[in-house]
Amino acid sequence: MGKNIRTEAVEQLFEAILSLENLEECYLFFEDICTINELLSLSQRYEVAKMLRKHYTYLEIAEKTGASTATISRVNRSLNYGNDGYDMVFDRVEKKKDEESEI
Repeated sequence: MGKNIRTEAVEQLFEAILSLENLEECYLFFEDICTINELLSLSQRYEVAKMLRKHYTYLEIAEKTGASTATISRVNRSLNYGNDGYDMVFDRVEKKKDEESEI
């Protein structure tokens, strides 16, 4: 099994992220804490996960996102056998969109 991510340092990082109040604060913080490539890699994985959830093929995903098949496979494994973190976030984002469209 891989390394345990539940460390004090990771917990402090997550607490810092949870303290962010809006999109602009996210940009400011993540531009400071991540390299551009790290941030683009994270956003690419999120996009890959969204497309996999919508049943796009690996080829379609690779063409649209530029992700390697290894990255797509890794994200797919997380979607199928992970901790359901992607699904939790997707459901919350969708719920928020629905609530905002009702206003």
